[in-house]
Amino acid sequence: MESNYGRIVKNISWKDIRMHLLLLPQGKYYGIPRGGDIIAQLLPEEWRVNDPYHADFLLDDLIDSGRTKAYYEAKFPSKPFFALYEKQDPKVWYKFPWEGEGTLDAESHIQRVLQYLGHDTNREGLQDTPRRYIKFLDEFMKEPEWNFTTFSSEGYDQMIVQTNIPFYSLCEHHIAPFFGEGHIAYIPNGKIVGLSKLARTLDKFSRTLQNQERITQQVADFLWEQLDPAGVAVVLKAKHLCMEMRGVKKHDTYTTTSKMLGVFQDDLNARNEFLKLIHQ
Repeated sequence: MESNYGRIVKNISWKDIRMHLLLLPQGKYYGIPRGGDIIAQLLPEEWRVNDPYHADFLLDDLIDSGRTKAYYEAKFPSKPFFALYEKQDPKVWYKFPWEGEGTLDAESHIQRVLQYLGHDTNREGLQDTPRRYIKFLDEFMKEPEWNFTTFSSEGYDQMIVQTNIPFYSLCEHHIAPFFGEGHIAYIPNGKIVGLSKLARTLDKFSRTLQNQERITQQVADFLWEQLDPAGVAVVLKAKHLCMEMRGVKKHDTYTTTSKMLGVFQDDLNARNEFLKLIHQ
């Protein structure tokens, strides 16, 4: 295996594919486009059919999300589904011998999407768009390396609040941006953290395909686990372009989410103090 863009790349050889094919039962196979069709060509000619209705078995190269398998099993419930590989780890990229470099393959898919939507990808302004878009996603979703540095609180046990921390994320439903500000507080219980780490924690969980509720929960849980504080409070306020640009198209609408743990959940005075500070 090799590493590429933060992923583990598993290179699949023709020899490896042929070894897997030897384990298949004898019968007539329909190769599911695109990868399944390619590997089906390595089967004996009398085993191959071009119509799933005349096949004994369905053949694919890889079970990734499982959606293709579920679709074909629902449509052809009596025909067993075979795949040479099944992805167990989403960070592993299976590279088959007919594919180019992972990045080039991803770019070709973006190009096909643009073509499907009726755009001329030979136009000067669009020629390099697939590469730029993949580069943008790779850059945005790559979490910078950092250490969650903590220090002794030296007896300090009062509220520490950091407000107006900007964050950006991508809606996992539409891959449209949502962005806003975060407010984070904690009450030390022996440990404090470097101030920049609160902002980095928000970046850690927002720079990927997400929803606002999950980011809020993850930031609070992470700080709770790392600091063992008396309390943690997180409030996020954001605008969602998936709602402003499409759908109901309501502009200048903000969504606020909050998560309170420990003292902030149990003590009304502590919670009110935090809310007062972030609204000043």
